[in-house]
Parts: sequence; C-alpha cells; structure tokens
Amino acid sequence: MKILTEYLTFNVETRYAFVNITPNIRKLVTKSKVQEGLCLVNAMHITASVFINDNESGLHNDFEKWLESLAPHEPIDQYNHNKTGEDNAAAHLKRQIMGREVVVAITNGELDFGPWEQIFYGEFDGRKPKRVLVKIIGK
Repeated sequence: MKILTEYLTFNVETRYAFVNITPNIRKLVTKSKVQEGLCLVNAMHITASVFINDNESGLHNDFEKWLESLAPHEPIDQYNHNKTGEDNAAAHLKRQIMGREVVVAITNGELDFGPWEQIFYGEFDGRKPKRVLVKIIGK
C-alpha cells in the first residue's frame, strides 16, 4: 500500500473564484506512484470548496450568479453569523452547497474521470491563504 499526503495552499486575490486544480492533482498522482487506488481532495477551510465539474467559463459564471442568488453577500446584516464581527456568512452557506471534498478513482496511474470532468477549488471568502488536503492511497 502506498500513501501520499500533500497540502496545497491557495491565496485567491478576490472574494470569489473557481480555480482548476486538476493539473496539481495529476502531478501528485504521478508523484505517488499509485496505479490503482483513490485520491481524496479536501478543502481545509469552511469558506472554501472542492468540487468536480466542467472547465467552462460560462458555467463558472452561472455558478457564481446562482450561488449569489441563494446566499447573497450583502446586505451583511441579514446573517446572524455576521453579528459576531464577521462578514462571511454567505461564504459558509456557499461552501455547504458546493461541497467539502471529492474522491476520484485512480486507474492505471491516472485520475479516472468522466468526459469533461475537472477538479476545482472554489473560494468564497478569499484574500487569505487556505489549504487543500490531497490524500492518495492505493497500490
């Protein structure tokens, strides 16, 4: 059994962003030398997300508009959480919608994706460093 644990750090300059991290994860799968196994990719912060979808800018724009309609950032005082001095309640809600982690099979030493699938880091309260855990296990 082989195991690789790595942490990626992202410091997005904007409040919201979707970052394609598939190339980063592919490099780690190669580094792990796992031929058959699983790759867990996990956002380590409660205002960030990891998810799988298409790498298409129109879709990402649709996600941003949809998420903002479900959990608008402003007015900030609409959220009880923000009464504690925070301004990121909407980011917590967006993370719940988009998810915390993904697991992808590794087959023949490669991420085993369906058509168009890519792994994304979703940032909903940026401008500070945040970590993503990558754990690869297999043989």
